[in-house]
Amino acid sequence: MSVSYSYPGIYVQELPSSSNTVSPAPTSVAAFVGYSHPYLTGEFGVAQQLFSFTDYETYFGGLFASSVVDASLPRAVYQFFLNGGSTAWVVGLQPSLWALTSGSAPTSLGQLGTGVGDLSPTYFVKTDSATNGLLFSALQPIDTVAMTITITNIRTSNTVFDIIITYGSQIETYRGVTLPVASPAGAAAPPTMINGVSKLVTVAPGNKGTGSYGAKINAAPGPSVTWTDVTAGLTTFTTAYNADDFLPVFQANSSLDNVEIFNLLMTPGNVDNSVVSAALAFAERKRAFAIIDPPPQSPAFEAAPPAATPPQPQPIGNWMTGLTGGTYELPESQNGALYFPYLVSNDPVTSSNIPMAPCGWVAGCYAETDATRGVWKAPAGLATTLLNTVGPVNSGVMNDPQQGVLNLESINCVRTFSGDGTVVWGSRTLVAANPAYQQWMYVPVRRMTLFIEQSLVASLRWVVFEPNDDPLWIAITSSVSAFMLSLFRQGALQGATPSDAFQVKCDSTTTTPSDQALGRVNIVVAFAPLRPAEFVVIKIAQLAGQTAGS
Repeated sequence: MSVSYSYPGIYVQELPSSSNTVSPAPTSVAAFVGYSHPYLTGEFGVAQQLFSFTDYETYFGGLFASSVVDASLPRAVYQFFLNGGSTAWVVGLQPSLWALTSGSAPTSLGQLGTGVGDLSPTYFVKTDSATNGLLFSALQPIDTVAMTITITNIRTSNTVFDIIITYGSQIETYRGVTLPVASPAGAAAPPTMINGVSKLVTVAPGNKGTGSYGAKINAAPGPSVTWTDVTAGLTTFTTAYNADDFLPVFQANSSLDNVEIFNLLMTPGNVDNSVVSAALAFAERKRAFAIIDPPPQSPAFEAAPPAATPPQPQPIGNWMTGLTGGTYELPESQNGALYFPYLVSNDPVTSSNIPMAPCGWVAGCYAETDATRGVWKAPAGLATTLLNTVGPVNSGVMNDPQQGVLNLESINCVRTFSGDGTVVWGSRTLVAANPAYQQWMYVPVRRMTLFIEQSLVASLRWVVFEPNDDPLWIAITSSVSAFMLSLFRQGALQGATPSDAFQVKCDSTTTTPSDQALGRVNIVVAFAPLRPAEFVVIKIAQLAGQTAGS
């Protein structure tokens, strides 16, 4: 502020600080894109920020099992939070179509549950007459996991009873359900204690004669009424997958594009070339890093099949390099890494061990390593013990020489070692095998670069519209140098001294008068990254001249 000088003496004037700090950007905010629960879900295609799997269940309905709709998304999010993840953005999608086994063109069916092929059919149980009854509608896909509904302990003229609903490992019990008096329309009113509470069914009044409720099971009053749902009506359908459901997420001005910063991008279980390519390009534009899953059926190496057997699944190495008949080749990108194989874990829905896509575990491992060591540490090694898995699928178990082949092809392996558990045992990007990209060979080097870029972009906005001359250049150099020095002191950079570890330049040599005339200020930041010790060589020799017994 200005000071009025009137008397002889000493005046104090406070000057605004020209120092601006560079704040470290987050490093392990994950973004997941995939099919969420087909019946219990939030707004489709909109990125939702989550801080726990409980949040996921609130917005997207939790875990489910289906042979028609891919269920990799909720399982990956579940493993992410269980293995060290703390913040995620999730874009839940709904499949728009699925193909008929007869080979006809895909048919648009809109929302699942609105037509032929309904994954959640409604079942009728008569109550107070031959036609009036209750309609139980499943809120879970029943094409893979059966749902059993038992009406038992029927009493008081068949209007009071207990209901027990089982679905996989989930059990819901409702005691003393009272059936209200039938409405004037002739249909019994539903028990109000179930709707809005149950995660498995909804109940509505129904009339047997309308013919609009799909399969109907009539049950005479008695001590107990039980039925088990089956796959009736679903045998003509194969898959609900459509690449066009995913691609809009990676376009400009999408909901996820408008998220300012996320660091990790996953499309769990998705190996569609168009989707993976779009995700990698999107990650590059957002300065994020994509974690790619392998095909679930790919083995670690090719086993010679017996004669006259169907073709065996292509080994992961063939899939990576496009040796599967030219139909697929994983795109090269310095902003991505592939992890192999699928991991076996207990499915909370079915209570059985099933293979699951590895990206959720790996993303959690990234987050845990970032928190305990830093983004410059490779998210691999014996410290990366993965939780909630019994290890790789059998077709993905390998020995050291076999992994050596995959490692050179930029395939990061997850392995189980006796006494150490299941760990991530690779840290190469998708371009590691390309000599032109050797500077981006390792995951921590690329992620460290992205971290520095995101930190500087977010923290240097104050520079915009400032006078473009020496005072600004000095302030920029001071701010960025202080940030890089803090990284050096944390052991994040290579070199014995700061001058060996990094350089920051912003002056008349980087910003010429021509640049000033165009409104540009150029900042050069160079650093020496730490590279992981991937190969440990132990050299053993005998000392010369030693005699036995000496």
